[in-house]
Amino acid sequence: MATEQQKKLVCPIALPFAANFAAGAIAGISEILTFYPLGTFKPFFSCQESKLMFRNPTFSRCCVKTRMQLETGKSQHGLVGTLRSIIREEGAGRLYRGLVPPLLLEAPKRAVKFAANDFWGKTYLDLTGETKMTQNLSVLTGCSAGATESFVVVPFELVKIKLQDKTSTFKGPMDVVKQVIAKEGLLGLYAGMESTFWRHVYWNGGYFGCIFQVKALLPKPETQQAQLLNNFVSGAIGGFAGTVLNTPFDVVKSRIQGTTKVPGVKPKYNWTYPALVTIAREEGIAALYKGFVPKVLRLAPGGGVLLLVVEFTLGIFRQVLGPPYI
Repeated sequence: MATEQQKKLVCPIALPFAANFAAGAIAGISEILTFYPLGTFKPFFSCQESKLMFRNPTFSRCCVKTRMQLETGKSQHGLVGTLRSIIREEGAGRLYRGLVPPLLLEAPKRAVKFAANDFWGKTYLDLTGETKMTQNLSVLTGCSAGATESFVVVPFELVKIKLQDKTSTFKGPMDVVKQVIAKEGLLGLYAGMESTFWRHVYWNGGYFGCIFQVKALLPKPETQQAQLLNNFVSGAIGGFAGTVLNTPFDVVKSRIQGTTKVPGVKPKYNWTYPALVTIAREEGIAALYKGFVPKVLRLAPGGGVLLLVVEFTLGIFRQVLGPPYI
């Protein structure tokens, strides 16, 4: 028989779209604030490198990940080697190129992710006649949320990749936007849309699908604290699974968005699936996972923080709104 605490953990009526949107935005900001001060790589680097990573490991990892993915041929440097090479050859400031776009994007991206997941979940439940979420529906819902999210992030991702490329001569984010629009028009900001679409479809499908399965396997929470722990564990595992699934598509996206278009010349990397085959054939299957380590170090624990904050925030909204949400 369920305890009184267990009954309180069950929400009889779903919260409005705006609540899920706001919770996602708060979670995105919380994730950035959580990982900003953490010196994750400190034990592995020299004194100067440690200080740089301690100041902002999230964006240092992002720069290193992008540089690793843009490197063609057999990888010459690992995570540590790439970081040291950037600092030695280009200076420490290069690690923070492309910092502004993801900062501006984080809150709206996460807001769209969780609000879209809620919207598509309700839509698919209505369409299928199911009364509660299933494993297949959770994967489908996550994929649909990822597809929705991809339309928001493409211009920001393009600017970030352009700035973090080793050969970049752009002065800043607005310079990238101005030059891309001048040369390719407004649609030029959506270069790599197709690969970004697949990247987010696979990550969100793996993330939300894995969360559903892991939650089902974990002990049923009897307190609010236990539920928050379950959310963090399932979110972290989901973040890891999503990263395993989507890294090859992230590599392709970086290659496509990092390519400078030349009139009359067909780009080597153009469409996602042919590009996957090209990279695997020329560089080996392992090349599809370039940048995996810095990426998973952010997205696995980050996935846990996201879900924990979202669920905690939604719980507060339920208490504030009162019946019939509690």
